[in-house]
Amino acid sequence: MLKPLQISGYNAGGQLMLTSDVENFPGYRNAITGPDLMEDLMHQAKKFGTEVWQTDVTRVDFSKRPFILSMQNCTILADAVIISTGANSIWLNAKREAEFQGKGISTCATCDGFLFRDKCVVVIGGGDSAMEEANFLSRFAKKVTIVHRRDTFRASKIMLERARANPKIHFVCNAEVQSWLGENEVLSGLTYKDTVTGEEQKIDCEGAFIAIGHKPNTAFLNKQVEVDEKGYIVLKEHTMTSVPGVFACGDVADTR
Repeated sequence: MLKPLQISGYNAGGQLMLTSDVENFPGYRNAITGPDLMEDLMHQAKKFGTEVWQTDVTRVDFSKRPFILSMQNCTILADAVIISTGANSIWLNAKREAEFQGKGISTCATCDGFLFRDKCVVVIGGGDSAMEEANFLSRFAKKVTIVHRRDTFRASKIMLERARANPKIHFVCNAEVQSWLGENEVLSGLTYKDTVTGEEQKIDCEGAFIAIGHKPNTAFLNKQVEVDEKGYIVLKEHTMTSVPGVFACGDVADTR
């Protein structure tokens, strides 16, 4: 009989813990907050016999079975391991950023975009993700401004052209965000430095979406399973990794 153990980590819940309302998860008639959704999923797992430990795995040994998982105060053996440690959004770390995370600043347009209907928002980034976020947000927002630190883009030609053709989307290039503005936990804008002139400028906005990439949480694996150049786990077939008996799913293996 299976004895599933979930080692959730100290930061259980992942990026959804920074999401205000989720409307696109199956089975919910009304929007649910990210933390509440994660709590429901946790209760469901426990209902079916999953034991949950809220600690971090610091080291693994996948050289032979049973596999060894080491934590701060103990070591356990496992016949099979599923890695679903996700990926963290890369933040700008501009001034006052932490103050407005989840309160105007987001990393998920599909999660939070509807909150900014008929408002002005900015998207930070220059890749396909930024263009996709901007186009999605244009369904709700009155105006979408893409802020990029250079005047050239990593985005594919088709994604960039699609964003440029959208009348709601505007571009501010050669711009490095310096600080976020607002009062009483309400975002009102940002300041940026023009990388060509050195001048500081201001953009008014009520929402901001940072789309400059993600970093997979795989450092603790110490490359004992195959990863790509960015650290994402390489899947061989379905959810199988390079080590038989070790599987991976979710953002830790999804580069999209």
